[in-house]
Amino acid sequence: MKIEIRKTKEEGIIQITTLDERWYQKDDKFIPSVTWIAGYYPKGIGFYKWLADKGWDEAQAIKQAAGDKGSKVHKAIEDIIGGKKLKMDDKYADSSGEESELTVEEWECLMSFVDWWKETKPEVISAEQVVFTDRYAGTVDLVCKIGEEVWLIDFKTSSDIWAEYELQVSAYKHALPSVQKIGILQLNYKRNKTKKFKFTEVEDKFDLFESAYKIWLNENEGVVPKQKDYPTELAI
Repeated sequence: MKIEIRKTKEEGIIQITTLDERWYQKDDKFIPSVTWIAGYYPKGIGFYKWLADKGWDEAQAIKQAAGDKGSKVHKAIEDIIGGKKLKMDDKYADSSGEESELTVEEWECLMSFVDWWKETKPEVISAEQVVFTDRYAGTVDLVCKIGEEVWLIDFKTSSDIWAEYELQVSAYKHALPSVQKIGILQLNYKRNKTKKFKFTEVEDKFDLFESAYKIWLNENEGVVPKQKDYPTELAI
């Protein structure tokens, strides 16, 4: 079983990820992630048609590949925001922790991010900020000021905005009272012929996140993080 335990930028908070769960731990308190909770919201008929067309194994492979790409792109963006000059042969870890050079598609995602940045000229307030509440926790890609407004922005490498993405940013917003607007930035957005990104303002759907939370709670009440059940090393 692959268990990823990662320190966050927030002092004393770690992220624990398994195949189908994600927790944030602070002291002896374990809180489920926003992403995990939002995943319980119904995905709609379009998703299930896609799943039926691809089949379970292929769909899982596509999901894994998308997760790997997203992990590498997010980490590279964090470096760009931090002032690093990126090179195409730089190596980043995927969702399983394996390091590899950036692919052409990942590089195109980063190019589109730089284009959006230069056009939008955001003023950074925080990047990769961890929010930790009594019921949910998560990592916010970017909080910034655009013009006179404070935005919370999530980066996506997918071509569609699924409902659970909107629930994610809505949950983050309610953990950060200073945020005025929420948005999703799709990178290497190939449906756009003039720009390779799409920046979409998202409606606050915290009420739907609350519904997803109730479903999550019903399905997972009493569940504890798997690392409490399995040692990370064995020897005789």
